Amino acid sequence: MNKSYDSKFKSRVALEAMRGELTVAEIAGKYQVHPNQVQQWKKKLMEGASEIFQSKAKRKESKTYTEDDLMRKIGRLEIENDFLRSVSLACSLNPEKLK
Repeated sequence: MNKSYDSKFKSRVALEAMRGELTVAEIAGKYQVHPNQVQQWKKKLMEGASEIFQSKAKRKESKTYTEDDLMRKIGRLEIENDFLRSVSLACSLNPEKLK
């Protein structure tokens, strides 16, 4: 069974690993996580640290979408359109324009 951790916990562990006062193994034991997990969180913190100080406009500008993200969004929009079309037809709201 996979255990999930919240972002505050992950950042606390990663920051402690960044400080270097304890070894990765000691940190892993202290927080009851696998040492590889500590290394991954530390790496992710190091890679994403520069984004923390970016302006909101810059973050929005640099956001890239994967193909999976776009396909999920398209699917969600199709479902919403189908629902709204069926509600509009049920309420007899311009059924000619909906086809």
